[in-house]
Amino acid sequence: MNRLSILIYHRVLARPDPLLPSLPDIRRFDRQMALLKRCFHVLPLSEAIIQLEQERLPARAACITFDDGYADNAEYALPVLTRHGLSATFFIASGYLNGGQMWNDDVIDHVRHTVQGTPAQQQRAIDELLLQLKYLPYEERLAAARKLAPPRWDQLMMRSDQVQELLAAGMEIGAHTHRHPILAAIPDDQAYADIAEGKAALEDITQTPVTLFAYPNGKPGRDYQQRHVDMIASLGFKAAVSTVAATAYAGSDLLQLPRFTPWEPDRPRFLLRLLTNRRVAL
Repeated sequence: MNRLSILIYHRVLARPDPLLPSLPDIRRFDRQMALLKRCFHVLPLSEAIIQLEQERLPARAACITFDDGYADNAEYALPVLTRHGLSATFFIASGYLNGGQMWNDDVIDHVRHTVQGTPAQQQRAIDELLLQLKYLPYEERLAAARKLAPPRWDQLMMRSDQVQELLAAGMEIGAHTHRHPILAAIPDDQAYADIAEGKAALEDITQTPVTLFAYPNGKPGRDYQQRHVDMIASLGFKAAVSTVAATAYAGSDLLQLPRFTPWEPDRPRFLLRLLTNRRVAL
């Protein structure tokens, strides 16, 4: 039985950042994509889902996905993907397009500018603050993070024209809600409305149906429940991805496909992570 590995990325940086060691810079991402292309059969997610259903996945099938909608996805990741002839799916939280900023980036900016110490000490401060704020009610979390954030002039998130650029380059666009709430932490009517708003906003930008979805945070039972899976189905999504670290197979739930993040910084451990993860099926 052939399995499908779905990789999660969030950002590709211009250069290494000691406060964000898990995020690849352009050079590391380029090496990872070269290795992935050499060792795996990389497919667009929509195509892989069809082949998964029909039980005709190629050996070592893999997909590349990005979450949230950071501008560096278009600026830095897209040229690398294009150079290697690879496709990726970009799950975008539409409410942060055109000048928005996610709450976790407010926290990172706060620590970067106010907390003295080594990068490791600053990372611990970031982790502690993120943990304190992550499961607060949405508006409370947003206000607390925004209060911490220093002013910034650059835009971290995509513009609408960059979403269109990704699509024109052969990439796939998926929905990631509008405001990126933890769905299980808000009332059902708000959850449904936020999912629907994100889908509609992206369809307005792309002028094409958006049929792929990524659950914010993505842990089943904690970040989303079966009722949210039902909402996704009712809104016409054909497939959705979680953050359960495993591989998919022919019997997997298409509305709860597993994904994993390749954290490892060097190529041998990156490849080992890909191969090890293939042993876990969901």
